[in-house]
Amino acid sequence: MPQQPVRIAPSILSADFAALGREIEAVTAAGADWIHVDVMDNHFVPNLTIGPMVVKALRRHSKQPFDVHLMVSPVDPLVPAFAEAGADVISFHPEAGPHVHRTIQLIKGLGKKAGAVLNPATPLASIEHALGDLDLVLVMSVNPGYGGQAFIESQLAKIAALRRAIDSLGKPIDLEVDGGVNAETAKRCIKAGADVLVAGTAVFGGGPDKYAANIKALRA
Repeated sequence: MPQQPVRIAPSILSADFAALGREIEAVTAAGADWIHVDVMDNHFVPNLTIGPMVVKALRRHSKQPFDVHLMVSPVDPLVPAFAEAGADVISFHPEAGPHVHRTIQLIKGLGKKAGAVLNPATPLASIEHALGDLDLVLVMSVNPGYGGQAFIESQLAKIAALRRAIDSLGKPIDLEVDGGVNAETAKRCIKAGADVLVAGTAVFGGGPDKYAANIKALRA
């Protein structure tokens, strides 16, 4: 079971991009614990999203931690810019390194929390020897690149295995899940051991008046 309270991290990929500042203010007021920022380069993953300048512009709209997921390759050259822009947590894919431990050191050396991201087919072994140095592990329960995809069931076993590995270390490493998270799959992720849930359409669906109820439904 999770050792830490469940936190909800709305993914701004599903927000209204013409009004991102207001959207972040609205989900913060609605009870979001973190703000999840998906950075895609149309190279490591399909789709092209936002860069450090946008993160910097959004930073003043919420005091909540900015959880920046870098789906970019090579990742190391972009880490300092996102750290300077106001990211609190910076997560990367082992495949985009290729030196996982070096990237962790780079992120932590900039005073930020370091996370590693496992795609659906990426095994735990890719981060096993660096797990104790991480602050967060993000399990992708869809293939990264687009919002609104269906949850991949096989990732529940990976979440459970990671929960055991983290518990055996006795460190407060966040276990995050992203992809197809809704009120129903959220329960199963939490049961498997997740303690941070990233949700896009499940939070931003229905407009600002629904955000608080949507977040509450995920937490239940």
